[in-house]
Amino acid sequence: MARNEGIITFDEVYYEHQEKKPILLGASFSVRRGAKLTLMGQNGAGKSTIFGLIAGTYTPDEGNVNIAARTTIALSRQVIPRAELELTVRDFFSKCFKEKMYAIDPKIDEVLEVVQLQPEKESQKTALKERKVGSFSGGQQARLLLASALIQKPDVLLLDEPTNNLDAAGIAHLTTFLQEYNKTVLVISHDADFLNAFTHGVLYLNVQTRTVEQYDGTYDDVLKEIEARVEKERRKNAQLEKEILANKEKANFFANKGGNMRMVAKRMREKVEDYEENKVDVRKEDKTIRPFSIPMQKDTPSIVLKLTSYNIVKNHETKTVACDVILRRGEHLQIVGPNGIGKTTLLESLASGHADGEEVSPGVTIGYYRQDFSNLDFEQTVAECLLNTMEKKIEQDMRALAAGFLLTSDVIYSKIGHLSEGQKGLVAFARLVLLKPGLLILDEPTNHINFRHIPVIAKALHDYEGAMILVSHVPEFTSKIRVDEVLDLERKK
Repeated sequence: MARNEGIITFDEVYYEHQEKKPILLGASFSVRRGAKLTLMGQNGAGKSTIFGLIAGTYTPDEGNVNIAARTTIALSRQVIPRAELELTVRDFFSKCFKEKMYAIDPKIDEVLEVVQLQPEKESQKTALKERKVGSFSGGQQARLLLASALIQKPDVLLLDEPTNNLDAAGIAHLTTFLQEYNKTVLVISHDADFLNAFTHGVLYLNVQTRTVEQYDGTYDDVLKEIEARVEKERRKNAQLEKEILANKEKANFFANKGGNMRMVAKRMREKVEDYEENKVDVRKEDKTIRPFSIPMQKDTPSIVLKLTSYNIVKNHETKTVACDVILRRGEHLQIVGPNGIGKTTLLESLASGHADGEEVSPGVTIGYYRQDFSNLDFEQTVAECLLNTMEKKIEQDMRALAAGFLLTSDVIYSKIGHLSEGQKGLVAFARLVLLKPGLLILDEPTNHINFRHIPVIAKALHDYEGAMILVSHVPEFTSKIRVDEVLDLERKK
């Protein structure tokens, strides 16, 4: 096949997960061989579903998804499913192949080297393959997800939020790899700098028309083009609204005159109908969540937490580090360090309230935003989750709060496990508002979240009056949040 021919083609594709909740309505587009494209659209629009249709996980209700003959496809997922967290690294990679792979260890060694997860010592290499996937940090799991796609050496690489949990070094390494990768790449990501570095086109999933629009240019170029088009459509409609109002007034005036003036009135009404037909159906561009605040627990003590030691992982070995951290009411602490050093493990222990070296003042309510959302009950509906957290269980108040986080009637009675990762994040924030914690612990709270929401979330965290502990690899986000102290887990002793 010639390089410029379509390796993936959607032809009038219709698909819906649930009845009367369509994802695609007659979507048509083509991806040429060797293209590097961003798949763009708001949280819950169905971007991951399109990947599923390409990978063959889903089948269109109508229309065709055509993949060029003998094309291999691999998907790097957003998160590792809970059922796979108990697998060893070796078994995790073995599942990537339909047929049993003999002598898979050399392939694992090669791909772990690519994602910078390979230890130096041979004994450590063997031990790593026998570790359970769930024992790795969020950033290391992100690398494992990428490696699980790369080990298949596919013709088409589908990357679903690949920079989530990656530190700056990991993102830089991945960017270089993709710049040099000479096959087809489709990426879902909200990291503009990352996308601008290697993609040269956008597939935009329009949530209003449920179709896919194709654009050339960088991620930033396309954002500007879409915003300009929306503004042009709004201006056109505003002008038409003026004409409609003026002609309606004229029609009413002439109709009351009687005689020949009624024919003039009729022509005025016909002109109004023409104007109505010419109004543009302005797209529902990505909406932004409403500004919100997280109330602090009443009677939060002056000293919320004391920490005298914590564990880190260096060179695949755990060691205990002494410290003297006192976190007071109103103080914000940021914890930093490279992937795999133990940030998430430390946050999990702090959230438990009784880890070694930790003393949380009695009665303090802890609000914990986990990066994998595993402290949410995926079998509950959004409504059940929020109502169970409320002091006064008033459904109208719950629905109003949910709507502010764009959790509207079409999803509020869906199970949390059926939501997109971005929507799960919005549920987690809504729950924190209701929880009213005295200690707020946040682990990578921008993962999966639409970039339009991030300034709103940053403002809420900046203004939070309780004690806060934050881990984030996104400097643009943390720069907008008040941080009183930084604990660097890699600091030299």
